[in-house]
Amino acid sequence: MNRASLQQQEMGLGPAWQPRAGWFGQHPAQLLRQSLQTAVAQTEPPAMAMAATPPEPLPAHRAELAAPPEAPQIAAQAPEPTPIISSLVERAPTTEPLRAEVHAELVPVDWPLLQRKVADCQDCRLCETRTQTVFGRGTPQARWMLIGEAPGENEDRQGLPFVGRAGQLLDNMLSAAGLDRDQDVYIANVLKCRPPGNRNPAPDEIAACNGYLLQQIRHIQPTLIIALGRFAAQTLLETEDSIGRLRGKVHRYQGVPLVVSYHPAYLLRNQPDKAKAWQDLLLARKIFRQAES
Repeated sequence: MNRASLQQQEMGLGPAWQPRAGWFGQHPAQLLRQSLQTAVAQTEPPAMAMAATPPEPLPAHRAELAAPPEAPQIAAQAPEPTPIISSLVERAPTTEPLRAEVHAELVPVDWPLLQRKVADCQDCRLCETRTQTVFGRGTPQARWMLIGEAPGENEDRQGLPFVGRAGQLLDNMLSAAGLDRDQDVYIANVLKCRPPGNRNPAPDEIAACNGYLLQQIRHIQPTLIIALGRFAAQTLLETEDSIGRLRGKVHRYQGVPLVVSYHPAYLLRNQPDKAKAWQDLLLARKIFRQAES
């Protein structure tokens, strides 16, 4: 009795199982394993013999898989393979032309030319329903830039931003802050065309107008930007935060300080928020003076 059997007997587990002599060698699984090993040994000659002995001709049923007689000639004429790494380096397109193209799109163009491009724009479906485009209003040398959402019915008809009662309210607020609408401020919109029914602009419409707005900002190079209204603020800052969360802070758009305030049309419907809008103007004036000093 071996040691394992003695230990199990002392623990009360009884004798260990002992296979019968010759039993495992006759097990079907073992017989199958042995037959497979024998077949593999017969079909695989030793490595030294394979290196010294020329290969035997292929059987008839495998002749169609043999290399064609012209294969050596083709192989001799084939160029040497190019190293993978050097090939990738040589063929990889450089990113410099792409960067140059992107920057070229943002280089400020001639101001009258930009106005004509906007007037003739047909980059989105809004060109089918507009009366005319609304490029902006003010002097291109202004240090303040106000950006609204999109033209309304009156703006679409007159071709100017912030007209009517909302425009009058904005003029009064700017005047109270010591600013002249036509001399100190340039006013533009995210969209240059009116969406039908004054609906919110669609993403593709915003994308179509984004280049024009960037050109305006780059040309004017304002010291300060004020985003008027929730939609303008969310679009410029690429956020879904409410205007209440965006107010009272200094943001940045294209590297320019940006202050968020209410849209004048909203203030006409919500008189109590005029005091908040005035605080926004005071904050903007403070930031402007700090930037100019």
